[in-house]
Amino acid sequence: MTQITNNRAPILCAITVTVSIFMLAPMLLSVFAGLVNNYSTGIKSGLTTRWLEEVWAVYGGTVGWSIAIALACVAGTLILGVPCAYALARSKSRAARAFEELITLPVAVPGLATALALILVYGQMTAFRQSFFFILVGHIIFTLPFMVRTVASAFQRHELLAIEEAARTLGASFPQRFLGVLVPAVFPAIVAGSLMVFTLSIGEFNLTWMLHTPLTRTLPVGLADSYASMRLEIGSAYTLVFFVVILPILWMLQAIANFVQKRYGN
Repeated sequence: MTQITNNRAPILCAITVTVSIFMLAPMLLSVFAGLVNNYSTGIKSGLTTRWLEEVWAVYGGTVGWSIAIALACVAGTLILGVPCAYALARSKSRAARAFEELITLPVAVPGLATALALILVYGQMTAFRQSFFFILVGHIIFTLPFMVRTVASAFQRHELLAIEEAARTLGASFPQRFLGVLVPAVFPAIVAGSLMVFTLSIGEFNLTWMLHTPLTRTLPVGLADSYASMRLEIGSAYTLVFFVVILPILWMLQAIANFVQKRYGN
């Protein structure tokens, strides 16, 4: 068995490298296009940062708002999703199962349809419609199922039932049991759900494109706009800005998730 595994290792490694190159090559080429004076002539035209400067001048505001919306989306899904996950994990009724399926509909339904429904309901509220809060509501609706599903599966662990019952026997109130016992016990799942929500929110385009206004653009919407209405080099420079802004944040969040998993996972 060991010999067979060793014989397959080079093949699996080659497949992994090939797939990685296939996936990374377009991104690297796009980044390269944003750093040359003229993409059609390539590196011969010389390297430049002028496209990055133009992107930041026109779309720099989308960076801060996108991060703010993603963080607010995480906070909103935590406030709504964690109690909801607990209720669904503890309830065995058909109504709870029906509600669980209901909140997953925004994942199955195309984002454009969800956005259109929000516009039909709240479109007459002009101030709300033209604010970033409108986009935030859409993001929370879209990402809430991921938080609920992730945390609910952690709440369903059998050992938590015994811990909660022991806390109740000792006289702990529900807020004391929930905040002092259960939430710390499922904290790794909460962090994992938060990382998933942040990642989905920061890169969400379909729903956001329908909900945004010229004054409420986010990073993905600005990226699409730059590719559609400007030079290829500017769109590619925007891609580089997207990577530079988002990747460090995602690496930091992943490091936090790994630390929490090691600290509280056992």
